[in-house]
Amino acid sequence: MNPNAVSGNATLYNLQGIKKVFQIGKVQVPALNGIDLSIRQGEFIALEGPSGSGKSTLLNTLGLLEVPSSGSLQYLGQTVAAEDEEFRTRLRRDTIGFIFQNFNLVPVLSAQENVEYSLCLNKDLSASTITERAKRMLEAVGLEKFSHHKPSELSGGQRQRVAIARALVKAPRVILADEPTANLDSKTAEQIVQLILKLKKELGTTIIMATHDRELAGRTERAIRIKDGLVVS
Repeated sequence: MNPNAVSGNATLYNLQGIKKVFQIGKVQVPALNGIDLSIRQGEFIALEGPSGSGKSTLLNTLGLLEVPSSGSLQYLGQTVAAEDEEFRTRLRRDTIGFIFQNFNLVPVLSAQENVEYSLCLNKDLSASTITERAKRMLEAVGLEKFSHHKPSELSGGQRQRVAIARALVKAPRVILADEPTANLDSKTAEQIVQLILKLKKELGTTIIMATHDRELAGRTERAIRIKDGLVVS
């Protein structure tokens, strides 16, 4: 499958009857209880709901990190089977970018090296191409002067900008963001939101963001409310 074969406004995800049950000891804990959802290329979507509603599990399912217990998941026009780990890994590597609320940067690497790391598994790219793309993306998020700083030498907002650059550098089909402003002060959070909106407009990337923030959800193109593992609105 060629990930670049999907045109703009095509269906990116189609979920039917998605259920996810976690086994904790002898207890089964349901997280998703039959999700039906369609997402089109280029949308900016908020997954909204209280803690424990299932939105993070849904986000991880869309990111092919969680395998549904039952139901059908189609991504880029292909049914993604639970048993095909190699296929799911390749799709994650080539087409999905992740932004986490805790940044998840490698502490011993510089900002530029963290961004480069996202491309290192792509054997088709030369070292010079990887370096150049990482530099351009750091410039796009306004961190070209901090490229050699390690995460401990950066503010929270700067670290999140590095995380955004790392997610975008491979030109993914979709960005999945889990509470991307949760650990930031209000001023820095607004700067990150403006950056995401700017890059969304320029690149046309699909963005799916899990958030508790109703105001932030209201700034997206579509808010999907999750409650008790179901889409309620």
